[in-house]
Amino acid sequence: MQKILTRVTGAVALGSLLLAATAAMAAGGDKSAAHSHDHGHDHGHQMTEAEKQIYKGYFEDAQVKTRTLSDWEGDWQSVYPYLLNGSLDSVMAEKAAHGDKTAAEYRAYYEIGYKTDVNRIVIKSDSVAFYKDGKPAEGTYVSDGHEILTYKKGNRGVRYIFKKTGGDEAAPQFIQFSDHSIAPVKAGHYHLYWGNDRKALLDEVTNWPTYYPFLMDGGDIVEEMAAH
Repeated sequence: MQKILTRVTGAVALGSLLLAATAAMAAGGDKSAAHSHDHGHDHGHQMTEAEKQIYKGYFEDAQVKTRTLSDWEGDWQSVYPYLLNGSLDSVMAEKAAHGDKTAAEYRAYYEIGYKTDVNRIVIKSDSVAFYKDGKPAEGTYVSDGHEILTYKKGNRGVRYIFKKTGGDEAAPQFIQFSDHSIAPVKAGHYHLYWGNDRKALLDEVTNWPTYYPFLMDGGDIVEEMAAH
């Protein structure tokens, strides 16, 4: 898969303030200056049973609604640095206690899933800026519809797709959001796929860079993950 912005494909344990600050610097910004799979909704939101079913990927086609880029507006950080620095170790241990893999195996799975060199994304109005090594590549985007995907175990997901209409050459032609929601709602986190081939991106199911609000620290992210 060809991508203007390099992504390495293949496949948040309570972090101290120092670890969170380190991750923030890696993301290319200062959190104090910013505005305010196992993943869902605004921090602290308790899902209803119906929402839990949708989150797990069980819904009817008629429930799927159009969404706008404003659902993902904000300043976002990758969780990948938190996985690497150990902030997510307790999350992996909890998964192992209730799942079919060891903590190390879960970590390896998420290392493939979360891996990215874009540590920060800023979305405002129709603009999306991708920060790599602290430098942004920015584009303007319009909705290009959505696609419903069926996964191997029978559950489903929705990709909300946006197409570039202008901006930096390095910004990808297509971006696809997946956040376990299927109707308009402000995202609490999301998985993002990007590249220049719309169809090829729909086939990508092993690498899903994941983003949480930029002001959250490792402890906040762990708490949010534990809620789901």
